[in-house]
This record gives sequence, C-alpha cells and structure tokens, in this order.
Amino acid sequence: MSGEETGATDGTEENGAAAVDGNEHGNKHGDGNGERTAVPEPRGREQECGSAEPGPVPDRVPVLRRLLRSRTARAVTAAGLVGALLGAGAVAWRTNALPSAGPAPCWDSLSDATVSGLFGDRRTEVEEQSLQADPRDGKSSYGQCRVTSYKNDWARRQMTVRVHRLDGLEGTDAHEWPREYLAAGLVSLGDGLPGMTSSTRAWLALPQSCTGRDEFTGPTVVDVAMGRAGLEVSSEIDQKDRAALTRAVVEATNGAIREFGCSGAYRAPRDLPSLVAQRDTEADAFCGIKGLTLPPAYRKSLVRTRVGGDGGPARICEAGGRRTPKLRMTTVTDAALTEIFSRDVLRAGLSVKGAKGYGRFDGARALYRASCQTGPVVFMVEQLEPVADGDFGLTRALLPGYVAAEAERIGCGPLKVTLPGA
Repeated sequence: MSGEETGATDGTEENGAAAVDGNEHGNKHGDGNGERTAVPEPRGREQECGSAEPGPVPDRVPVLRRLLRSRTARAVTAAGLVGALLGAGAVAWRTNALPSAGPAPCWDSLSDATVSGLFGDRRTEVEEQSLQADPRDGKSSYGQCRVTSYKNDWARRQMTVRVHRLDGLEGTDAHEWPREYLAAGLVSLGDGLPGMTSSTRAWLALPQSCTGRDEFTGPTVVDVAMGRAGLEVSSEIDQKDRAALTRAVVEATNGAIREFGCSGAYRAPRDLPSLVAQRDTEADAFCGIKGLTLPPAYRKSLVRTRVGGDGGPARICEAGGRRTPKLRMTTVTDAALTEIFSRDVLRAGLSVKGAKGYGRFDGARALYRASCQTGPVVFMVEQLEPVADGDFGLTRALLPGYVAAEAERIGCGPLKVTLPGA
C-alpha cells in the first residue's frame, strides 16, 4: 500500500515519525513553564512512567461560546441538544455543511478531510462530551464523541470516539474490549504508534508521560468504532475506510492530548500493512508459528486462518471456517496493555503453572503471563465456538504448545507451562 492511504490531505505535514513536540525545542517532558509534553514512551520502557499523575485539564471555552464559534453551530437544533450525551460540558450540533471557521468535531481535532473521508458530503450531527474523569472512580472514563451522517433524515453512518483508561484491577476490559480491538482484522499502526487499526475499529494509546498509569491498569486509549466490528465489504471500500479511520484515531488522540494540557502530537503513519486476508491453514506451522502443530482432530474444523497485528502491541491469530472464527490466539507484547488481563491471570479459573510466570485456565479460555527480557508478555488462547462435534477441549490442547512456540518466536523461550490435571 502506498503512503497516500494515510497521508496528509489538508496541506499540513501529517506523515513521518510517531510524534513531534508541540514547541520548537524538541521532545521534552516539560517546557520550563510547568507544561507537560506528550512524548510517546518506547515500547520497552512503558513501565517507567507508571507512577506519574495525569496532566491537568485546561480551562475550557464556555459551552455557549463553543457553540457560537463552532463551524457546525449555525444549524443547532433543540432536538440535537436534547440528544447530547450525558455529562458535564456535553454539546451537540448538526449541519448541512462545514464552514471553515471554528472548532472541529471531537475536541477540535477531526479535519475536514477526515470527516469527508468517513461521511462524504452528507449532513452530519456531532455529540461531544468534555473530557473529565469519571466522578465515581476518578480514572476510568474521560468522555466520548459521536458523529452521525444522515441522508434524507435517515441515519446512514456513525462513528463513536471514546477516551478512557483500560482497567485491569477489576477485569472489566479483559473480554469485550479485546474482542473488538485486539482482533485479527486489525493491523499495527507502525511508525512507533502504540495502537492498531482496521476498517471498523481503531485505537491509540495516549503517552504515559501525559496521562500516567497506576499499577494493574492499562493505558489510557482513544478508540474509534464505526459500524459492526469486523464487518468487511470489499477490499477497495475497506481500504478507504481504514485509511480514514486511521486518520481519525490519530487526530482525535492529538485532540485529547491537548485537552489534557499536554503538548506534542502523533503523526499519522506513512504506510499501513495490507488488509488482513484469510489463508488456508498450515497444520505444521499453525497460525504461521514455527513449531506449533494443530492436532489432527481439529484440522477439519479449522481450515482457514488469518493473522493480524504483526510487529505491533499484540499479534492475533483467528482460525475457523470461511465465515466466523472458532479459535483466537493472542500474544500481547505491549507492557502496559498486558495489565488489562491482571485479574484474569490471577483469579479466573484453575492455575496454570510455569517457571517464568503464572496464569489461569477456565475451560474455553486460558491465559499465561510471562516475564521476558523485554517486559511482561501475555499469551491467551480462546475457543469461541465448539469444534469437532461439540468438543471444547481446544484450549487445553493448544495452550502449552502455543506458549512454547510463541515464546521462541519472540525471543522469550524456552517456556513450559502445565495445565491442571496434566
């Protein structure tokens, strides 16, 4: 794929390295005036800033003034305001056109080119929450923004942008969030960007130098959802949507960085990997992993595989038939991201034993967390549907071999794990 897919379209430089500083003195953690600078941490050093506190949220423009300045505010309706998202500082507006002056949607972040790439020239409505900590726990959720396009008063397409901290202590983000945002259809953003993208889902972690991170919590992320997770239409449409969604997640993350009072910005990736395609299963190198063999009993059920995320925060393999996956195997190498499984590797099911770590097994799902040279790594095997005439023994059959082979592939071997009753 060429660099045009995610390149700048508004005359400004968006391609290049993962991040640039917001001032002329280069990347720093402060500018001498108390302002914090958002500098993405190298993947292997992500734990170093875990004790930092989130940067202060700057004073916001009053709601009425924001509406008056907004380039979409000329067609504000009472219905739009009633439909605003709950939460202090929420605003909503609708428009038939997007004049050039005033704040852009989603914390003054989304460019005209990105909005047009996602919604064409249709009328759009935007609902936006100001970014602030959840008053119940002060950390987990900061706010969201929703953009909906209409044709003849019928909603045609909707994108939801969320800013939230991934939880590991209570385990609330260990299942549903990975199901959508750590799926095989996503690819790594590359260029040092800690995130992944597809035509329907994308996410990007905010720099820990800006947000900080506590023990047993994952990164603070901006995630973007458009339509049903994993929906694929055609390679041409999917590639176009993925390019626009990639620009959206980078721009929205930069908007969140500014809202949190930090400086610096991510740059959009120069290129993205090809769309993730299904391939015939190679039983002797299952999921493209040398040394991992698929047991003969499951080969008729798992005839197709696809692998996404190579070189990124997580590598995911899904296997099954031509329509829906029956198995998902995930290796999470991003240190901060492994924390979302903190509760599950300690308390979900029976103990999985190993010399370099610990894990749990509950029948259809097994996880093992290992201490590797690069930091913590989580290996996970999930059976999503029954195979081989209702058999649910796939997780038990694959986990030991998967951990051993994947550990060798990423340079963390040798690793040997033992399941209960083995």
